[in-house]
Amino acid sequence: MNLYAKLQQRKDNPLRLGLVGAGKFAAMYLAQVPKTPGIHLVGIADLSPENAKQNLERVGWKPAVFSAPTLDAALKYHTTHLGDDWRALLAHPGIDIVIEATGNPIAAVEHALAAFEHGKHVVMVTVEADAFCGPLLAQRAAAAGVIYSLASTGRAPRASRSSPRGAGTNGCRITPNRRPRRCGATTASRQSRRSLAG
Repeated sequence: MNLYAKLQQRKDNPLRLGLVGAGKFAAMYLAQVPKTPGIHLVGIADLSPENAKQNLERVGWKPAVFSAPTLDAALKYHTTHLGDDWRALLAHPGIDIVIEATGNPIAAVEHALAAFEHGKHVVMVTVEADAFCGPLLAQRAAAAGVIYSLASTGRAPRASRSSPRGAGTNGCRITPNRRPRRCGATTASRQSRRSLAG
């Protein structure tokens, strides 16, 4: 059974999603949300709600759909709340899965860790955060009893088919008879790794 068929089975009990970041990369996903069965995008948190509104409208969302005044109202009326408070979004008990799409690796790691603390599964769109800290984030998720998954955005190098991204590769391409190239060797990655190790 394919993923679309499984989502159709959840038509009456949709997965409840929260999105952090509604910029360029999130817009690609937002364009698919209205056509995807079995999901309910309950809330969106973005530092600039006005820009997020423009992105939503650009990909075909009608303002009435994302004008829920609160997350509770969005859950009740199957609409979407748009705001700037990512902490409230991640802490809300009505959210099952968090999609991190800010594009900021330091913030993305912080968002993922907070989501794990609140028992949320995380889909990471910010690939730099996975390249810097993917295996450690996966460990933290496992310790919290939730799933950490990397989204495929088509904009970053992929690991070979025999070596899934994030499985000990730090998001690097692996080719036969070659050592993986070094990834995440930046000040930002070292800071993120220190915060995870602590």
